[in-house]
Amino acid sequence: MKKFSLLGLLMLSACVTINIYFPAAAAEKVADEIIKDIQNNAPPKPQPKPELQPKSERSGIQTGFYQAIDRAINVVISQAHAEEANLSIDSPEIRQLTATMEQRFTSLQSFYAAGAIGIQSDGLLTVRDAGSVPLKDRNQINKLVAAENADRQALYQAIANANGHPEWATQIKSTFAARWIGNAQSGWWYQAAGAWKQK
Repeated sequence: MKKFSLLGLLMLSACVTINIYFPAAAAEKVADEIIKDIQNNAPPKPQPKPELQPKSERSGIQTGFYQAIDRAINVVISQAHAEEANLSIDSPEIRQLTATMEQRFTSLQSFYAAGAIGIQSDGLLTVRDAGSVPLKDRNQINKLVAAENADRQALYQAIANANGHPEWATQIKSTFAARWIGNAQSGWWYQAAGAWKQK
């Protein structure tokens, strides 16, 4: 009985340990995909489904009992790795937010190009040079920036919620911050180490 209890604890701890960690690489991939779609730089790509790799045959002799236990542990761990390797971005809220951001991008694009707006180090937009915006357009640019920032914040939380980890919103925001800057087009302004730079 003690062997079974120990085995159960090991399986449980393996699952918990794997699922606690934030999947940073998957978050970067998702951020790049969403940002490129919003900026119309790339056509949407279908999400490939993770495939479980076949387990290699072990050398040596094992009893049927231990082989069955070994297979059960590997299936649980492989499924947890597969879940960790991908972040879901398919929810009605995410689709709505990204569609709205895509539509808004056409209005923001000229302000990016003129240097009137820039990407802050936290990934949110700011009016960087209000003087370069005609007085009649200043109200519009302020509304666009505020709406974009609200949608970005909502998007990060929606992605975290869609993956069953609302506590990941801050890490998702941080990942997106770096990727908004990484995907900035030539001539756009962004903040790095407290200073404005032009791509």
